[in-house]
Amino acid sequence: MNVRDFLISENSTMLEAMAVLDQVAKKVLFIERNNKLVAAITDGDIRRWILKKGNLDAQVKEIANYNPKYIYEKDRSTARQQMKALSIEALPVLSEEGKLTSVVLWNDEVKNRTKFDLPVVMMAGGFGTRLYPYTRILPKPLIPIGDIPIAEHIINRFHEVGSSEFHLIVNHKKNMIKAYFNEIDRQYNVFYADEEVPLGTGGGLSLLKDKINSTFVLTNCDILIEEDYDKIYQYHKKHKNLVTMVCSLKNVKIPYGVIEIGEQGNIEAMKEKPEFSFFTNTGMYIVEPEVIEELEDNQSIGFPDIIEKHQKAGEKIGVFPISEEAWLDMGQIDEMEKMRKRLERDDA
Repeated sequence: MNVRDFLISENSTMLEAMAVLDQVAKKVLFIERNNKLVAAITDGDIRRWILKKGNLDAQVKEIANYNPKYIYEKDRSTARQQMKALSIEALPVLSEEGKLTSVVLWNDEVKNRTKFDLPVVMMAGGFGTRLYPYTRILPKPLIPIGDIPIAEHIINRFHEVGSSEFHLIVNHKKNMIKAYFNEIDRQYNVFYADEEVPLGTGGGLSLLKDKINSTFVLTNCDILIEEDYDKIYQYHKKHKNLVTMVCSLKNVKIPYGVIEIGEQGNIEAMKEKPEFSFFTNTGMYIVEPEVIEELEDNQSIGFPDIIEKHQKAGEKIGVFPISEEAWLDMGQIDEMEKMRKRLERDDA
């Protein structure tokens, strides 16, 4: 990777920085002024800004670290030791003139990060009406994205980082789902909870009472989250949340001129093809086990409604924001095709 890819202007917006971070995929960017390193900005810096309700159109200089850690080229051999001592994932290397020449990255093998071994619960019982006519033949979890079905893609992501226990809440065409996972060669355990009647995106969790007694992941069966799962979990624990919702930035450009009309029927403002940015629920959560234990049996309820109930009771519900590129959703046919192309590109 070209070291210049890590550079961003201090006058860039938070939205622009998030887009560059997605392209670099290394969670850190640097700022130079007059060809000298002056600051660094990480995905964590931007996440904290978002959670403080900071404006996404604000410039990155608002939150950049203007006292970044670095080493000179002559000291490059000490980079690993310094990164370990400082608990940082990237260390810029400078020329004697202060120009960024390279970046040392603390890769996964050296980091020895905590094994992510949480049980994963997948809501796999829906009818998938938005994907009709595919779901007339196959249940949504078995719709193929490339060579394997979406549910297997999701499970593989979690298994790669340490999870080995998967619970699928099934209903529609459940025997096909069971047959598929019972036949494939796998190195993880799959358990099934059968809904006799549809229980919504949250009610099916009541079927897991006495089966899950630890913090767990809850995920829809039609999404992929390309993020550091352990980082989400550590955030959840640090903030002592009952539930942490993973939310993705979404940019929507209106293809029309938007008119604001006053009380007298006059035009107050005109905006030509405005673009809006907001965060939306991806369908992935980190959840504490008491959420399961407090559910009523056989009650149909959505998981957002469960969250709202606990919020009103004063429980702590958190949000972990991710970028738009980190969320792949196949809930609709056009989005399914985008997911397929993205996975093919990433695997190339």
